[in-house]
This record gives sequence, structure tokens and C-alpha cells, in this order.
Amino acid sequence: MIGMLTGTVLMVGTGEAIIDINGVGYLVQCGSRTLGRLSVGEQATLHVETHVRETAITLFGFADDEDRAWFVKLQSVQKVGPKAALSILDTLTPAEIMSAANLGDKTAFSRANGVGPSLAGRITVELAGKAPPLARGVTAGLPSHSSVAASQLVDSSQMGQHKDAVSALVNLGIGQSEALRAVASAAKNAVDEQDINALVKAALKELSS
Repeated sequence: MIGMLTGTVLMVGTGEAIIDINGVGYLVQCGSRTLGRLSVGEQATLHVETHVRETAITLFGFADDEDRAWFVKLQSVQKVGPKAALSILDTLTPAEIMSAANLGDKTAFSRANGVGPSLAGRITVELAGKAPPLARGVTAGLPSHSSVAASQLVDSSQMGQHKDAVSALVNLGIGQSEALRAVASAAKNAVDEQDINALVKAALKELSS
């Protein structure tokens, strides 16, 4: 099994790249976010998840191991295949996936290509309250956003406060989707997330701006 590739980028195409390692070109399937960080002729390291099927061996490459781990985690949800998992990771960061799942924000997942409302709902239900996936602990590679994402991960107590704030807004007659976005935006602006009143007031301010 291949877990990592380091070599020269020979080609960057739609949904794939070729990495040259000692004269052998490895075709790697990648999401657009990873492809955007590759430059032809430059050295690159990709964290790889290898899928072995009866008729083919497919390599999926990621700029950092956190994305690779979430690629695997997403596919633990029934009917989420590699294509949908890549699409979700192109749409949401790992921190945003955690937040959307724990807040029950189906709309966030529905923004990914190939993810309809039914599948988005299943993803939120199956990932809500679950711990983030463990990476392999290898950090070499392209410039990583994992340290930023890790700092954004919200613990379960904060998620409880977020849900309460969303519920309060819904009780005020605000639609759930609008409430979810407002609370998430308020939380990003360094509001004291342990103070429900402050969080609700900040969310209302977001809605009025």
C-alpha cells in the first residue's frame, strides 16, 4: 500500500495529477484544493490513500494527512463514495465539517457537488458528536492548513452552546439555516461562546448587518 509520494509534479489536470518519482509517473486523484497547491516542475509530497479494487488500484492524494483522514472518515457514512468525499473536502475544511455535523447544518454539506439533501442529512446524523479522525502523524508535505483547522475545532461543550443559541434564534422566528450561519459567524468573531446571551446577541447583529 502507498501512504505517501514525494516527487516532481509532471502534470496537473482536472481531478488528477502525475507525480514523477525516479522516472515512474504516479497518477493521483486529487480534489481541487490540493491541485491548486501543486505546480508543474516543482517538488511535492502528497499523503495518499490507496483504494484497491478487482480491476484497478487508485491513489487519492492530499496536501496534508488531516484531509486524508477525513476522506476516509466521510466514506464511513453510507452512500458517501470517494467522489463525494473529495467534493465535501473541496467545499468544507475539516473544522467546518465538524461544526456542520454537530450543529446539524445539512445545508453546508449540500453545497458540495453530488451531495443531495438526503445524503447531507445522513452525514450530519452519523458524524454528529463523533471524535475527529486520527491522522497518521506524518506532517511532511505541502504547506498545511491543519494547524489552523485544529485551532478552529470546537469541543462538545461549545457545540452545546451553539445548538442552544440556534434554538433561541429559531424560537424568535428566524429560519434554521439563517440561524446556523449567524451563530457560526458570531462564534468566528471571538464572541464568548460560553455566554449564550452574548452569542445570541452577536448572531442577531450578524443577521441585521
